[in-house]
Amino acid sequence: MKNAKAKRYTRLSYLEALQKQLKVMDATAFSLCMDNHMPIIVSTFQEHNLKRVVLGKRWNLVAD
Repeated sequence: MKNAKAKRYTRLSYLEALQKQLKVMDATAFSLCMDNHMPIIVSTFQEHNLKRVVLGKRWNLVAD
Protein backbone atom coordinates (compact mmCIF):
# COMPACT_ATOMS: atom_id res chain seq x y z
CA MET A 1 0.00 0.00 0.00
CA LYS A 2 1.29 3.47 -0.85
CA ASN A 3 0.70 6.66 1.10
CA ALA A 4 0.16 9.67 -1.16
CA LYS A 5 1.32 11.98 1.65
CA ALA A 6 4.57 10.07 2.24
CA LYS A 7 7.80 12.06 2.10
CA ARG A 8 11.23 10.69 1.24
CA TYR A 9 14.22 11.90 3.23
CA THR A 10 17.71 11.37 1.85
CA ARG A 11 19.33 12.42 5.12
CA LEU A 12 17.87 13.06 8.56
CA SER A 13 19.34 13.59 12.02
CA TYR A 14 18.31 11.51 15.02
CA LEU A 15 16.68 14.53 16.64
CA GLU A 16 14.72 15.40 13.49
CA ALA A 17 13.40 11.83 13.28
CA LEU A 18 12.36 11.94 16.94
CA GLN A 19 10.78 15.41 16.64
CA LYS A 20 8.85 14.45 13.51
CA GLN A 21 7.75 11.23 15.25
CA LEU A 22 8.60 9.17 12.19
CA LYS A 23 7.32 5.63 12.51
CA VAL A 24 10.32 3.97 10.85
CA MET A 25 11.39 2.48 14.17
CA ASP A 26 10.75 2.79 17.88
CA ALA A 27 11.75 6.08 19.57
CA THR A 28 13.82 4.14 22.13
CA ALA A 29 15.78 2.49 19.31
CA PHE A 30 16.45 5.93 17.78
CA SER A 31 17.70 7.18 21.14
CA LEU A 32 19.97 4.15 21.67
CA CYS A 33 21.48 4.57 18.20
CA MET A 34 22.01 8.28 18.84
CA ASP A 35 23.67 7.65 22.22
CA ASN A 36 25.98 5.03 20.68
CA HIS A 37 26.73 6.97 17.47
CA MET A 38 25.26 4.19 15.30
CA PRO A 39 24.04 5.19 11.83
CA ILE A 40 20.55 4.16 10.80
CA ILE A 41 20.04 3.31 7.16
CA VAL A 42 16.52 2.75 5.92
CA SER A 43 16.18 1.69 2.33
CA THR A 44 13.82 -0.19 0.10
CA PHE A 45 14.81 -3.72 -0.77
CA GLN A 46 16.65 -3.34 -4.03
CA GLU A 47 19.34 -5.64 -5.35
CA HIS A 48 22.78 -5.12 -3.73
CA ASN A 49 21.67 -2.36 -1.31
CA LEU A 50 22.67 -4.32 1.80
CA LYS A 51 26.13 -5.00 0.33
CA ARG A 52 26.55 -1.30 -0.50
CA VAL A 53 25.59 -0.27 3.04
CA VAL A 54 28.04 -2.73 4.61
CA LEU A 55 30.83 -1.50 2.34
CA GLY A 56 30.04 2.13 3.23
CA LYS A 57 28.84 3.05 -0.25
CA ARG A 58 25.75 4.98 -1.22
CA TRP A 59 22.73 2.75 -1.74
CA ASN A 60 20.23 2.91 -4.57
CA LEU A 61 17.01 4.77 -4.02
CA VAL A 62 14.01 3.73 -6.06
CA ALA A 63 12.33 6.58 -7.88
CA ASP A 64 8.63 5.83 -8.27
